[in-house]
Amino acid sequence: MEGLRKMVFVVGCFLMMSFMVQEASAVRYIVGSKMGWSPTVNYTVWARDIPFYKGDWLFFVYDRNQQNVLEVNKTNFELCNAEHFLQNWTTGAGRDVVPLNVTKTYYFISGKGSCYSGMKVAIHVHNPPPPPSAAPMKSAGVPHLSSSLKSRILMPSLFTIAAVWDAFIFLW
Repeated sequence: MEGLRKMVFVVGCFLMMSFMVQEASAVRYIVGSKMGWSPTVNYTVWARDIPFYKGDWLFFVYDRNQQNVLEVNKTNFELCNAEHFLQNWTTGAGRDVVPLNVTKTYYFISGKGSCYSGMKVAIHVHNPPPPPSAAPMKSAGVPHLSSSLKSRILMPSLFTIAAVWDAFIFLW
């Protein structure tokens, strides 16, 4: 009886997981990629082709004794003025995470002098794209299952039936 309970629990968990549909998820970007937050990276080039969306995260990795992460307005960004920052994201560990939770342009600089050598980045955040619309169903002839329906319901159901079948075979 104990084995049957475990099997029912496992099958139930599998069924719940198989019907969960994953929506678009947030992405965590390491600022400067492998080079991190350092004076040797051209951040304009780094950020140019990345589509940043509301809900994404920036991860600043740097030498905590040499740099910091300050959010500033556009004017202070252009002038490398660290005196009137909007937010100091520096935690002291050199591993700072910034949530991009507002659709706007964020301006970040290093306030320890490296901004003048190009250590600054502007990140324009967009609203996430809408989910793709469903294709119209074909009405002529035999009804067909859409590929979305197959992948979300039919295939997980078949795997579940196979798992239950195998579980019953091993119980007997």
